[in-house]
Amino acid sequence: MNTPIRILIVDDHPVVRKGLATFLQTKDDFLVVAEASNGKEALERCRESKIDVALMDLDMPDMDGVTATALLHEGYPELKIIILTSFKTDEQIQGALKAGAAGYLLKDIPVEELAQAIISAAAGKPVLSPEATAALIQATTRAKVPAEEDLSQRELDVLSLMAQGLNNNQIAEHLFISLSTVKFHVSNVLWKLGAFSRTEAVSLAIKKGLIK
Repeated sequence: MNTPIRILIVDDHPVVRKGLATFLQTKDDFLVVAEASNGKEALERCRESKIDVALMDLDMPDMDGVTATALLHEGYPELKIIILTSFKTDEQIQGALKAGAAGYLLKDIPVEELAQAIISAAAGKPVLSPEATAALIQATTRAKVPAEEDLSQRELDVLSLMAQGLNNNQIAEHLFISLSTVKFHVSNVLWKLGAFSRTEAVSLAIKKGLIK
């Protein structure tokens, strides 16, 4: 008998979590191990239990799905994360996939298709809605390299503090945000500037006039 796929459901709506859990528990292939109402709780659940596949909503309080996906992908690279959401803009889709999501599906997907998608993701196969596939193709066609003007105000704040020599813990205290959020912003800053280190990122930012 095959070992069931261990699933974490992450959604801030209890009714959605309950509905998904009720359906998945009817399948011998699945075992719903835990539920979480936001990204922070998802991180806690993954520390407590072994999870194979996480079904992740995007818009949640305390920590959104993209941030949680990036942190989980970094801490648990073997975990497969499927974004399951009502949102389908190109920016949201591309952001989630860049964060490390193995799939992007809309909540109106038929339940049997969702079940097959979970099995495929657990096997290492990407699972994308037609909207996500189109957004991915569009991004690849444009081959857009992120530019410094893409930096958000929060990322610029983090970059400025990096230039002052503050470490991640100090930045978190200064901006009143969590350490995990700081790490996510630092990673984004390096990626958008095309830098391989904090020192290089600061040097590039100064040259480009992004910080003083």
